[in-house]
Amino acid sequence: MAHHVMIVDSASAALDIAAAFDFVTDPAFGGYAAFVGRIRDLNHGRRVTGVSYDLFDALALARFREIAAAAMLDTTPSMKAWIAHSKGRLEVGGIAVVIAVGTPHRDEAFRACRAIIEAVKHTVPIWKQEHYVDGSSEWSEGCSLCETR
Repeated sequence: MAHHVMIVDSASAALDIAAAFDFVTDPAFGGYAAFVGRIRDLNHGRRVTGVSYDLFDALALARFREIAAAAMLDTTPSMKAWIAHSKGRLEVGGIAVVIAVGTPHRDEAFRACRAIIEAVKHTVPIWKQEHYVDGSSEWSEGCSLCETR
């Protein structure tokens, strides 16, 4: 299999960056790229204590597979890709998303990694609820609901 997609419930496990690199490693590849998204403590001027993510698992996984396949068509069919997203509550510093790719050359790896994370952010139905220091929380509009710029 050339790609691995998963959703990890944060209550039972954390995303594994090392596993992502193990999966995309290949002796024919010289280019590797990754994106790791973590929960930050400030968003739009508000102090954040954590984020809760919700996904419709079957739809999100299907979309992850489509995104990986499209990246392979746009770069190289020999590419390997890992797409994983957390579900549930994450505290500041928690890992929300891991994208890793391996390709024969670095340019392909950079382009594929960027294309994958942008497609995940803009096309996968992922709901994000930010929790704030003052005890309040808000559901974020998220990139998949924003107008295309």
